Amino acid sequence: MSTPQPPMPQAAAPNWQAAPGPSYPTYTSPIPVVRTHLGHALASEWTKIRSVRSTMWTLGVFVLLVVGIGLGAAALVSANASSEGLAGENPLSFGFFGLLLGSMCIMTLGVLTTASEYGTGMIRTTMTACPSRGRVLTAKAIVFTTVAFVVTLVSALLVAFADVAMLDGAKEPSGEEWLKGTVGISLYIALLGLLSLVIGSIIRHSAGAITIMIGVLLAPLVIALFMFSESLADLRDALFEYSIPNQLSVFYANSLSESGPSGWDPLWIMLGVTAAAFAGAYALLEQRDV
Repeated sequence: MSTPQPPMPQAAAPNWQAAPGPSYPTYTSPIPVVRTHLGHALASEWTKIRSVRSTMWTLGVFVLLVVGIGLGAAALVSANASSEGLAGENPLSFGFFGLLLGSMCIMTLGVLTTASEYGTGMIRTTMTACPSRGRVLTAKAIVFTTVAFVVTLVSALLVAFADVAMLDGAKEPSGEEWLKGTVGISLYIALLGLLSLVIGSIIRHSAGAITIMIGVLLAPLVIALFMFSESLADLRDALFEYSIPNQLSVFYANSLSESGPSGWDPLWIMLGVTAAAFAGAYALLEQRDV
């Protein structure tokens, strides 16, 4: 009978360590590795907004409405009003009608800039490429606001110069009237579009967000028109004075009411509302799943 052999001592596990330097010292990646920043997100959003067909359609209709209605209103007034009747009129104010209708196009584009990505599922790709959600929302806001402001400013300037040339009997606008009737109102409409973009990010549904923004644009004025009771007079006046159509008219010193916002007040009001909505959208974006 054989004698059992004692167990062999186990050898200590080797302490493997990676050799210093790259694992593949002779390989060089053809793709440059750089730290991502806001500029990359801006380039991505600019590529998206200029490559989709909705941008060209909405901005094209916007320019058609602003220029067509603005020039048409001025031509109609010029053909039917005498020089005495035009005395004291601000020729820039005839651009109001086209900008009021055209603002719906800017609001629609603002909603589609964010909400459409949730409908198609593209938002997952966007967030994978740029995990910083706040950076994505900021880039969308910067690109869209810039596009909306530039297109609105160019259209407003074209209408303004043409209306001043056609309405000979009207007064010459002052420097402040030129600034408010072109740059001021362009900033206001760009902020209105940015508010639509933020609402689209919150609602995540294109049709729902567009409906909400059209209600914000028209509902206060329409509701005020049907408030006949004297007990509702204060509420009626507030809705009328702070409605978006009335705020747009303030930029032409042609307010529809004697009280309420004046001067540059509409711009500061819209800036405050948009900033509050943007903060809410930013907080929700960080908390919710895509």
